[in-house]
Amino acid sequence: ANAMYEEMVLKLKAAGLGAGGIQHHAQQEADGVIRRSEAGYVDIMETPIPSTCRITIRAHDGGCGSIIFQNNTDKLISGGQDQTVKIWSAHTGALTSTLQGCLGTVNDLAVTNDNKFVIAACSSNKLFVWEVNGGRPRHTLTGHTKNVCSVDASWVKSLVIASSSNDRTIKIWDLQTGFCKSTIMSASNPNTLAFIHGDAICSGHRDGSLKFHDIRSGKCFATVAAHIDVSSICVTRSKNHVLSSGREGVHKLFDVRMPTEVVEICGTFRAPSNRLVGSWGRACISPDENCIASGSSDGSVCIWSRSKNEGPTILEGHSLPVVTSAWSEFGPLATADKNHIHIWA
Repeated sequence: ANAMYEEMVLKLKAAGLGAGGIQHHAQQEADGVIRRSEAGYVDIMETPIPSTCRITIRAHDGGCGSIIFQNNTDKLISGGQDQTVKIWSAHTGALTSTLQGCLGTVNDLAVTNDNKFVIAACSSNKLFVWEVNGGRPRHTLTGHTKNVCSVDASWVKSLVIASSSNDRTIKIWDLQTGFCKSTIMSASNPNTLAFIHGDAICSGHRDGSLKFHDIRSGKCFATVAAHIDVSSICVTRSKNHVLSSGREGVHKLFDVRMPTEVVEICGTFRAPSNRLVGSWGRACISPDENCIASGSSDGSVCIWSRSKNEGPTILEGHSLPVVTSAWSEFGPLATADKNHIHIWA
C-alpha cells in the first residue's frame, strides 16, 4: 500500500496538481485501487486475439448505440434507440435486467467504479441514472442544452461523473445530489471524454484535438492535435495510455503519465478497410493493453496487436456497420451494429 501511495504521489505531481492536494488525492487513488483489489480484481492475463463469434444478441429495436462491461463481472450493458438500457450475461447472452425511464436515444453509457449505478447519456439533452440492484431510477441530470454525446465515471470517486454535449460544454456531476458541480466551456464540440488521473479528464473534439482538463479548476492544461475529428477515446486499465480514434479511421495511442509536460504518441494503427461510423464510432483496447479493436462501416472488426508488427486481424460476422465495441476485464470482446451485439472468443 505504501509503494502504491508513493506511485500515486508521483503521478499527481506529474499531472500538475497543487502541493496542498497531492497527499490527499494520492491517498484517495491508492485507496481506490486497494478497494478494487479487495473487491476481487485480479492481475490481467495476456488477452488472446478473438476469432469466432460465440454469441449473437438481438438487443434493441431501432438500433444499439452504446455497450460497456460492468467492472469485474461478466455483465454487458447496452443502450439504444428504444430508450432502454439492458444488462446481459456475456457468458450466456441472457437478458438479466432492463432499465426503463430514459427519454431519447442512448448515445453513451458509464458505470460507477463500485457497479452501483449505471448512467446513460441521451439525445434528449439529459442523463439518466439507475441503481443497478433493482433497476430503480436515481436521478435525471439536467443542464445540457443539446444532445449529450458522452459520459464517464471517475474510477476513484464513485459518485463523480463527467459528461460532454453538442452544446460545447463538459459538465461534472455529483451523483449524491444529482446536481452539476461545474461546467467547462469548449470552442469545439467535445464528442467524447474519459477520466485519466484522479481529477483529470481527457476530451476528444470535433476539431481533432485532445484536451486535458483539471475538473477542480476547469482549466485545460494540455492540448494535442490528434485527428481530423475525434470520435472516441478509451483509457487503458493502467490509466497510463489513452487510445484516440478519428473519423478518418486512424487510431493513436498516447502516453499520458506526464500530461502537463509531454503527451507522447507511442503507436498508430490503421487499415484500408477500417472506417469508423461517423463521429460516434467507438474503438477499445484489451485489458492487457496489447490489442486495439475497432468496428468499421463495412461491417468488419479490425484488431491490431501492439506486440506484433503486422496488419490487423479482421473479424467478419456483422451484416451492418459496426458502431461500437467494448472489451471485458475477463477477456470477451463485444461489438455492436444497428441490430445485433456480437460477443467474440
